Amino acid sequence: MDDEPLAEWAERRDARIGQLRAVPLVTGDGPRASHLNPDAPRAIQRWNGHLWEPHGFAANLAEARRILFPRTEAPSAPETAPKLGPGTGRHRKPEAPR
Repeated sequence: MDDEPLAEWAERRDARIGQLRAVPLVTGDGPRASHLNPDAPRAIQRWNGHLWEPHGFAANLAEARRILFPRTEAPSAPETAPKLGPGTGRHRKPEAPR
C-alpha cells in the first residue's frame, strides 16, 4: 500500500483553511445542489482545518455567490477578438503581426 507522507497530507489540508462554502437551509438529508433551490437561504461555512464552522448567512443563491466569489478588481474593457485570416474553416489561425 502506498501511504502518503504526513507532511504532504498536512500541507494539503492546511491549504484549504479559510475556504468558504454555502449550504442551502432546506429540509432533507443534507446539502443539495445549489441550483435546486436558488431562492432558499444559505448558511455560509468556513473550513478551520478540522471542521466547517458557521461564518455567515445569505438570503439566496445570488447573495451567497457574491460572498463566496467577491470581485476584487473593477471590470476591465472587453478584449477584442483577433482578426482571423481568410476562409471559413473552424481551425483558422489569426493573421500574423506585420
